[in-house]
Parts: sequence; structure tokens; C-alpha cells
Amino acid sequence: MEFSKIETLLEKYFQGDTSIAEENELKKYFSSPNVLPHLEQYKSLFGYFTQAKQQEFNHLIPLKSKKQNLNWLSIAASVVVMLGIGMYVYLNTNTSQNQDLGTYDNPEIAFKETQKALALLSNHVNVGIESVHYVEEYQNSKNLIFKP
Repeated sequence: MEFSKIETLLEKYFQGDTSIAEENELKKYFSSPNVLPHLEQYKSLFGYFTQAKQQEFNHLIPLKSKKQNLNWLSIAASVVVMLGIGMYVYLNTNTSQNQDLGTYDNPEIAFKETQKALALLSNHVNVGIESVHYVEEYQNSKNLIFKP
């Protein structure tokens, strides 16, 4: 085999331009005993490929069972459901004691309480209307500046 041809094939190999047949030719050359001394450093590279090709993985991989994870998940879900039911019962028993709020037997007291509630509502509506005046003033100022 021509040594100059091997050197050119080696250059093509490192540039990534070789075909599979040319790579097989390089592997065949570097597996032979008569390799040029200055190319001896590449012998281990091509020897590795043939050696790695022959290796097989024979170890067994133990599979983890997911049954234990499902047990913990079901326990956690049960705890969440029980807490939810407990909170629902607790909140409903507390609010059932306060269901008579807002009912009056005396019509005069009911009328006065209604007037208080409507006065409070009126005050809050008036505050809201004052805010609308500020928005209208802003809109007028914006229209003066940007002229639509």
C-alpha cells in the first residue's frame, strides 16, 4: 500500500471528507503490523474503534418498582381529603351559629339600621363620584395637550 495515499486519506479523515470505504482502508492499514513510525501515534485511535465495536454491555439493570411511590401518593391524597372534609365541617358549624344576623323583630330598629346602611353606602358612592371628577379633569387636560 502506498504510504502517500495513507497520508492523504488521513488528512481527508481529519477534515471529515472520507467515505466509509476509505475509513475502512485506514482501519485496515492501522491494524496491520507495518505502520510507518511517524503515523504510529494514530494506531491507537483506529485500534480503539475496532475494539469498541466488539464490546458488549452484559450487566443487568435493576428496575425500581413504582409501587412504593404509589403507596405514599395514596396516603398523601387521603390526608388531603380528610383535611378538606374537616375544614368544611369546621367552617360550616361556625357560620351556622351566626345565621340570624341582620334580622330584627322590631320594625323601628330595622328601619334605623337600614338608614345607617344606606347612609354608609351613600358616603362611599359620593367618594367614588369625586374620583370620577378627577378622571374627567385628566381627560380634558389630555385632550388639550394631544388634540384628538
